[in-house]
Amino acid sequence: MSLAILSFFMLSLLAVVSKPNAGEAAGDNCPFTRHIMENIGGVLDYGSRVGKEQKVAMKMAVEDFARSSCSKQLVLQLEDSRGDSAKAASSTQIFVANNRPPYVITAAIELVSSKAKAIVGTMTAQETGSLSKIDRNIKDIPIVSLTSPAITPPSIAHQLPYFLQMSDHITLHIQCIAAIVGQFKWRKVTVIYESKNSFSAYSGILALLSDMLKAVNTDIEHHSTLPSMPFLSNPEVLIEQELINLRSRSNRVFIVILSSLEMAVLLFEKAKLLGMMERGYVWIVTDEIASLLDSVDSSVVKNMQGVIGFRTGFVHTSKPFKRFRSRFRSEYRSEYPEEEEYCNPSIFALRAYDATWAIAQAMKKSPGDISSEKLSKGILSSKFRGLSGVIRFKNNFLSQLPSFHIINVVGNSYREMAVWSPELGFLKNQEKDNGVNASSSLEDWGSIYWPGGKRNVPKGWVISETDKPLKIGIPASGAFHQFVRMCFDQANNRTCATGFSINVFEATVKRLPYNLHFVFVPFNGTYDEMVEQVYHKDLDAAVGDFSIEPGRFQFAEFSQPYIDSRLIMIVIGKSAKSKITWMLKTFTTRLWLLMAAMHMFIGCLVWIIERGNNNEFEGIGAMLWFSVTIIFYAQGQPLRNNLARVVVAPWLFAILVITATFTANLSSRMTVSRLEPSVLDIETLMKTNAPVGCNGNSFVVRYLTNVLHFKPENIRKFYSESDYLEAFETGDIKAAFLVEPHAKVFLGKYCEGYTRAEPTFQLGGFGFVFPKGSPLVLDMSEAILKVVESGEMQQLEEMLASSNCSSKALRDNTSLDLKPFAGLFILSGSSSAFGFLVAILRMGSNLQILSYIQTLLTKRRIWRWARIHLSRENSTVPKTNDHVQTSTSVELANFAH
Repeated sequence: MSLAILSFFMLSLLAVVSKPNAGEAAGDNCPFTRHIMENIGGVLDYGSRVGKEQKVAMKMAVEDFARSSCSKQLVLQLEDSRGDSAKAASSTQIFVANNRPPYVITAAIELVSSKAKAIVGTMTAQETGSLSKIDRNIKDIPIVSLTSPAITPPSIAHQLPYFLQMSDHITLHIQCIAAIVGQFKWRKVTVIYESKNSFSAYSGILALLSDMLKAVNTDIEHHSTLPSMPFLSNPEVLIEQELINLRSRSNRVFIVILSSLEMAVLLFEKAKLLGMMERGYVWIVTDEIASLLDSVDSSVVKNMQGVIGFRTGFVHTSKPFKRFRSRFRSEYRSEYPEEEEYCNPSIFALRAYDATWAIAQAMKKSPGDISSEKLSKGILSSKFRGLSGVIRFKNNFLSQLPSFHIINVVGNSYREMAVWSPELGFLKNQEKDNGVNASSSLEDWGSIYWPGGKRNVPKGWVISETDKPLKIGIPASGAFHQFVRMCFDQANNRTCATGFSINVFEATVKRLPYNLHFVFVPFNGTYDEMVEQVYHKDLDAAVGDFSIEPGRFQFAEFSQPYIDSRLIMIVIGKSAKSKITWMLKTFTTRLWLLMAAMHMFIGCLVWIIERGNNNEFEGIGAMLWFSVTIIFYAQGQPLRNNLARVVVAPWLFAILVITATFTANLSSRMTVSRLEPSVLDIETLMKTNAPVGCNGNSFVVRYLTNVLHFKPENIRKFYSESDYLEAFETGDIKAAFLVEPHAKVFLGKYCEGYTRAEPTFQLGGFGFVFPKGSPLVLDMSEAILKVVESGEMQQLEEMLASSNCSSKALRDNTSLDLKPFAGLFILSGSSSAFGFLVAILRMGSNLQILSYIQTLLTKRRIWRWARIHLSRENSTVPKTNDHVQTSTSVELANFAH
């Protein structure tokens, strides 16, 4: 037992003695271990900021591995790609981590001619695939690409089984771009990219971006390709000329993707000089630029005021990162003293460190020489928390989904506005401890500083002075010229147009926040064909009496409807006299009943009032008689009570007015002829196979066939207003189907012979036609609402509805309701209520009404029945009056009899 304890103590002591100190090479602390030298190659761009950071970070990773490993030692061989990874220069730098005895350098020089175990750098999958065709051994070496974002076409992925990417896939970056554009609802964008790292070879990126933007109703209007900086002899002139070309276009939303920091610095410098960083412009940068804003000087940030973008998020507050940042600054200042002021590590430096560390750890797991296959599997099986986040691979990519921080460049730095996640979208913040996320709307982003200092979201486009006038198509052969009529302006020698739709369009254009240059182009064809011309960009828009209907949305977009519309059935009207039997239809049933009730009430009230002064008013018969005398103005008993006169006078006045109205309305019904539909409904037309007419240029033909199910052979197509009249007169059609604005014009002219029939069918109204994604749609819709709110639209509609038969307008022969006489009834009812209240108070005080009610109930035997019923319920009460008991018994017998 004591021997075991002693052995354990000796082993523990040996472990403590052999543990390396911080900053001390492993070779000095592992005297009994034989070091195995492993070569790691690196291909970096020494001329770029990213390449410089990656070079320093990889050296630091090799140093840290040397301190932790007693079995293997790494030799880092770096090559400068000079901006093109596929053409890496032959110059080689050798860095041995421990930098100790000379034999280590000798061993490293010998490894230069040998194959490296793994390669880390900015080689893309396309470039690696090309090199593998020259040297087949290249595809057998594990390659960890630091290119961000990761681009691996499916056609190449299977050819490189050991090709890994220490970055996020391009799809995630494009999704974030589309989310930002969709958040602000810009309809057109211009894409600017640097043709480097075989972007031009992978044209699918642009197509992928286009598809993602279409999902948020945005199109790529133009894309500009800039050659890679190392291959430009005079990049300033080329960039300036390209920006001048972009400035002449209408679109003002620019997305800079897959660009080096050096290209972006020059691009924004020229953009500011050309006035393209002023109000109305929008600039969006992606991760490869936004993640390096901590590494640029103030002059660069000054040129980028108002730019928005996104950068890959990582934990800035962890202790490992803080220790790394402190060491990185020291190493970077030592390596590049001219840039010592701006030496904060970016996400690209962190990933270079993590990639080197992942390779080193995979080598460490193998005690001897490791094969490429085992090394690749070891790297793929890596699972650790690195400086850039959780390092874990899936399908040769990082499996951990990133979170992109949305930034806005303002002042001397930038402000983080929101976080975007591929799973959750925009987030206001992220609680990394418990994973709680707060959803973010555009309002939560706070005030955004746009180029030029404007706080409101830019529209993203303008009408440029160099743009050609918009070609606005108008129907040259519309059936109703009140909406669009062609004319020719001889003074200016150009085509002009008038009509309701044209007037609305011109009123709307005046309310746009910019001048819209356009010319009217007559179009001879159907309305659907004109919509297709807008779809094919032969026309920039179309204006006229275009109905908004679902079949046209696959070709174009429509503005807000400027007039509502329904489908109306017009038929010949037949004259008909009012059929009056009892003349009761003159008033509504409610009015008749109310008058009868008022008669009865006032008669009862007058009878009650007069009873005290005139004994001739006896019983219900007298009450009814008096009510009748009021109705027929008879000379009944004279009213002796002033209160009765107060009650009767307002009612007599109401009767006089109602009688006069009754006479007038009855005369109208008996003498004025009305138009009734000759065909009552659609079912009648379909059962009799009656022919119907419609506008042959409109969608109504399709609506009658597909929706209302008319037989095509029963549909007649007409192309002018007069065609309908001739067809009705000759009996060629029994009904015509017109949209409501057209129907109003037709009936306004021919109201004597035609009328509408039921039912009607709701449609989408009239609107202006624009190409899909046109930014004019929202602006014109907003302007239409302003025309409506100003009242100008109503004035234009009144001009449209003017007719030739306004003097012969048909009367409304509906029955009169209570509403016209409400005041009279209120007056008479108030006086009657007042009289009733006074009569009750008078009669109640004299107990006259109580005695009368008792007498009336006794005559009807109700009083006796009530007394008998009460006596039964109160049989337990002692009777003190024998006479009352006897009387009750007699009354009960008489009642039973």
